Amino acid sequence: MQRSFDIVIVGAGAVGCAIARELSRYALTVAVLEKNIDVAGETSGRNSAVVHAGFNNKTGSLMARLCVRGNQGFEKVCRDLDIPYKKTGKLLVAFDGADMAALENIIRTGERNGCKGLRAVSRAEAQALAPNVGGVGGMLSPETAIFDPFTYCIALAENAAENGVQFYFEHEVTDIQSGPEGGFTVQAGGGTFSCRYLINSAGLYADRVAAMAGVDGYKLYPCRGEYYILDKIADQYLDIPVYPVPRPGIGGLGVHLTPTIDGNIIIGPSAEYIGERDDYGCTAKAMDKLFREARQLLPVLERRHIIGNYAGIRPKQAPPEEGGFRDFVIQEEPARPGLINLIGIESPGLTASVPIAEMVRDILAQHMDMKEKPDFIAQRRGILRFRDQTPERQAELIAQDPEYGEIVCRCQKVTRREIRQAIENPLGARSLSAVKYRAWATTGRCNGGYCLARIADMLVHEYGMDPAEITYREKGSEMFAGTVK
Repeated sequence: MQRSFDIVIVGAGAVGCAIARELSRYALTVAVLEKNIDVAGETSGRNSAVVHAGFNNKTGSLMARLCVRGNQGFEKVCRDLDIPYKKTGKLLVAFDGADMAALENIIRTGERNGCKGLRAVSRAEAQALAPNVGGVGGMLSPETAIFDPFTYCIALAENAAENGVQFYFEHEVTDIQSGPEGGFTVQAGGGTFSCRYLINSAGLYADRVAAMAGVDGYKLYPCRGEYYILDKIADQYLDIPVYPVPRPGIGGLGVHLTPTIDGNIIIGPSAEYIGERDDYGCTAKAMDKLFREARQLLPVLERRHIIGNYAGIRPKQAPPEEGGFRDFVIQEEPARPGLINLIGIESPGLTASVPIAEMVRDILAQHMDMKEKPDFIAQRRGILRFRDQTPERQAELIAQDPEYGEIVCRCQKVTRREIRQAIENPLGARSLSAVKYRAWATTGRCNGGYCLARIADMLVHEYGMDPAEITYREKGSEMFAGTVK
């Protein structure tokens, strides 16, 4: 059966979900095709969770303009969609005179880009901001913030879905043909989708999707960044993201330390060009280097603080021999009218995601009647975090619903009611990772040793899933192989 839409979006990362939400304001039919089983399955769910200010990007570039706009509007988006957000500021740490001189250039670039409040700080002021951090001085970026990127993508998608956008997970695009009277016919997940306009927001695979649609010439290079996650016992040491002064030629901004919205600290990322776009392995060499460089920034760190690690991959346009950054490509392709390509959306793509969506909307508005819906729903409420409530409010919640009185995840103090809300999410995602990123269960020091079996038990006995169907993430990550008795 062929499904017809005005617009099809390929990719449900932060940018794809932001575009979906923006277009859901209008009287249009919109579908999102995603090869993974949930949103934020790749780059958008594997990063430092920082809302960047925009001082690291070349003046006049799309990266710079959209990052600054995104930063300045990010708090409102988070407030409207119930996304955890905290404006912490950021400290760039200088270790010598050359670093301090480089900071002067960074401040000038940031000011030209429209960043607010950037200023150099002395060693004494740097230590007042981050008492456990070394260095000879630094720069303060007061507009930098931290947030939850999983909730961000989930919230954008849920709000888009509530406003009529249809999401198709496990629908990898395998073929794109131009329609006989314009538009496109897309094969994905065994189904056929037709549309007037096709938006390619496929992240790491955007060059391949562009080629399927008949536009060659784009080439993306996967650049892996590895991270450590520290336990919450480390939150006493740092409450502001701390970065080294960036060095030219590398694929990222250098190894940094970032407190998360949940109280952990992230160390990373490394930056290494790799051959495969799905190689999320962590390597001993990179992890050892991460810890050594993190100790330079925060000497009090110990290996006992580590509770996990992960890796993300940037879709870089700059090849290994060039390094550094190339600007975003966001355009309707002259050779394929109706195809809007978004190529090389690496950091600060998350920060810039809403302005990117608005830019795509403006491209479409040149061709379509963008009639706003009078009943557009602008707000979304997420899962209430029981652990964040006062004792009095917790008692009220338990009286209203006894499931708030049963803790399923001890490390993160997640209740049975929160797990149920995560399982019954509006997007219909049912993997353990879907529950994890909505309720934040399994993310503590025991890494799910206590709660994972209890979540699986709910999926089987209360939601009718076969144990063999329960996956951690996509197909191939099944959790159970058979019965023992």
